[in-house]
Amino acid sequence: MRIIHLSAECYPAAKAGGLADVVGSLPKYLNQLGHHCEVVIPKYDNQWIGSQEYETVFEGAFSMAADQVKFSVQKMTDDKLGFPFYVIDIPGRFDRPGIYIDPWSGHGYWDELERFVSFQIAALEWMRVRDEKPEVVHCHDHHTGLVPFMLSQCNRYRDMSDIPTVLTVHNAEYHGEHELDNFKLLPAFNIDNLGLLDWDGRLNSLASGLKCAWQITTVSKNYMSELAEESSGLELLFQQERKKSTGIVNGIDTEVWDPNTDELIEYNFGYRNRKKGKAENKKYLCREFGLNPELPTISFIGRLVREKGADLLPDLFKRVMYSDVEVNFVLLGTGDPQLHQIFASMEGDHVGYFDATLEYNEKLAHQMYAGSDFILMPSRVEPCGLNQMFAMRYGTVPIVRAVGGLKDTVVDISEDDGYGITFDEFSLEAASEAIDRAVNLYVDSSQHSEVLSRIMKLDFSWKRSAQEYIKMYKALISK
Repeated sequence: MRIIHLSAECYPAAKAGGLADVVGSLPKYLNQLGHHCEVVIPKYDNQWIGSQEYETVFEGAFSMAADQVKFSVQKMTDDKLGFPFYVIDIPGRFDRPGIYIDPWSGHGYWDELERFVSFQIAALEWMRVRDEKPEVVHCHDHHTGLVPFMLSQCNRYRDMSDIPTVLTVHNAEYHGEHELDNFKLLPAFNIDNLGLLDWDGRLNSLASGLKCAWQITTVSKNYMSELAEESSGLELLFQQERKKSTGIVNGIDTEVWDPNTDELIEYNFGYRNRKKGKAENKKYLCREFGLNPELPTISFIGRLVREKGADLLPDLFKRVMYSDVEVNFVLLGTGDPQLHQIFASMEGDHVGYFDATLEYNEKLAHQMYAGSDFILMPSRVEPCGLNQMFAMRYGTVPIVRAVGGLKDTVVDISEDDGYGITFDEFSLEAASEAIDRAVNLYVDSSQHSEVLSRIMKLDFSWKRSAQEYIKMYKALISK
């Protein structure tokens, strides 16, 4: 099968969250299973993209409202990612360092809609002239959510209207919502079908994708159920489109995330030498931050935003550190400027027990997975979650709120063959109790050793999930 993935992110080219990890992994595993998957993203002005070599495979132009937009499609000459990788260069729109946020101002770009509409149109313009059309167009989140509408409704792409489209919802918190009058940015279509773009009187890219895609997927089964109950105003739409919807739990790239070969960690280890490997990496991590390696070490890695439950962390950390329980807390992430200030202040107040690195640091993230005893994920919303899978691959026990994909992938130690610590309520009390249980597990060396053995045997690779995608693609093509 020939599948083309359209996305705003793809690891390692451009990453803001888990979307990048999925788009950088799933196509590789599908290709290993004998299919032909390509990935197309915008050409951002960042270090990784700028350091690669490309060949231009197509140049074109199109009208968008009153503007004439010129673009080029460039293919990376090195196929080291495991799939053909293309970037679309649109001068004046994506030649900026940030994916969604201007790093200088900390705010989203003023022309977000124009940026991603131009990317989607450019991708379709290129597809239109290709000799070999894709058999499936796989769109990811609202940034490519208008593609199913344009393929099915715009006169210019009528010849491709029989190509099945899939929309994967990685995060339904963001809809790509704008004034309805912006429909004029799109190529001509029958105005009687304007309702396919409209949700609550606004142009809603995610809602349009849900209505027009042949198939909807989410990145875990539980998240699919949750969206029908809470999706920031799209609940009714998710309910209406349930028949064409399915949840497929993400996998992780076990070639990138392998403690045996990971060049970003200080000491490589595997299942057989897991205790020594964990101990050596923990010593290194604690030495770097002036912490006591004899204490249980709990890490938080991720965006410091409300949906990740980051606003709960200051009070949670202080509550534990002011109690009789001795714990190390290590934090890595960026996000809410107010939280940055709080965590920076806490470093001085809790020397020897707390460290915060307020940046994006891939190497440190790998070392924290390898050297921590526990990973904390108190999320309000977690469509799938990859951090808990990365952590378990490195022998780190997850402490998670049982929501979204965390509920699908972490089984509490109180259950048969359980291997994690879960809590249901989003509250300081529930999270504190979960940390108490983690400390008790750490102290019980026999049970802790058993859990370490169990989590390092778990298989969170893409192999199983990729098979589910293949089955879905084949069903769509045969319709």
